[in-house]
Amino acid sequence: MIFLAITSVGLAEALVLAGNTHPVWCSASAITESEFASRRLPNLTRFAYTLAGGSTSSRIADALATMEEHHPNERIWVETPTAA
Repeated sequence: MIFLAITSVGLAEALVLAGNTHPVWCSASAITESEFASRRLPNLTRFAYTLAGGSTSSRIADALATMEEHHPNERIWVETPTAA
């Protein structure tokens, strides 16, 4: 199982659920580049672009394709933030 976090809240939840066992990928808007570098979590991968905000369906599709390339035949759980 792989997690895709879109927001910082979703990332925090995904990291807890994933523990040290499952990979977590996240949007650039979920964690800053400097935070990502300082945390050094071996199971965390950060996209260089955001997956949040306006018309993101094609970016999320691209992200999912990339994740599948790296983790073939794995189930991917995607955070779906609720509208505020």
